[in-house]
Amino acid sequence: MDLRPVLLALSLLPGLALAAGKCDRLVITGSPDAPPLLWRDPQDPTHLIGATADVLQHVGKELGLKIDLLYGGKRSLALDEVRSGRMDILADAPLNLGELDTLDYIHPALMQIDYLVWTRKDSPLTYTTAADLHGLKGAVSERARLSAGFDTFAGQQLSLQRLPTLTPAFQKLLLGEVDYVLAGRYSGMAMAQTLGMSNDLIAREIPVDRPGLYLAISHNSACNDPWLRGQLTKKMTELPASGVVQEAIQRNLERWKAQLQQPVGTPAK
Repeated sequence: MDLRPVLLALSLLPGLALAAGKCDRLVITGSPDAPPLLWRDPQDPTHLIGATADVLQHVGKELGLKIDLLYGGKRSLALDEVRSGRMDILADAPLNLGELDTLDYIHPALMQIDYLVWTRKDSPLTYTTAADLHGLKGAVSERARLSAGFDTFAGQQLSLQRLPTLTPAFQKLLLGEVDYVLAGRYSGMAMAQTLGMSNDLIAREIPVDRPGLYLAISHNSACNDPWLRGQLTKKMTELPASGVVQEAIQRNLERWKAQLQQPVGTPAK
């Protein structure tokens, strides 16, 4: 009996098993209220749209993976969905050492967020470093994902009021109740447009903080394997030079602005 065909088949089994175990679909979630990066699709609220979604669709296409960006609830609930493995990846995770028991972070970050100092246009504030904010009244959204180092500095050195969202922070700024607001470059632009304050507020150009937002894969995801982590790491490394992220952000700023200008009940184009 010629055993060569049998031996050949057996030699192929590990490769076949690996191929069978590789996912062809990833379910990803993230913050549902962070335009222009992520927000709920007004035409299909079960899905998330935005710059982050567009970038991940681009990555998925290059890897031959179907990407579903689904609404997983508010931020804390979305994180729970990923921890449990019901969803595979959190798209906009700040680096948190306390989550290493449940999540694998893909390095480098999907994107870096510039947190800027926003003031009224007539503000006399001279700002070049965070130390210039000492003694002034500031505000920040509780949803802001500042770096651990800056968070510690702010707690010790700054008078920073934490508010539920960016909306009351910008309102207090316009009313003169605070001297400045810390907000992301693009989330601040989106909120200023939302509130009709674009002509009244300015952002100082030097970032006060620049945390990264990472892809975080659940340890309980059936898709979490070395191949996927390696491919995502490769794509995250290539993204900064590709221009894909900046193009997606600019496109979705316009998309968000257009959505705001639509009368209630008007279908999005």
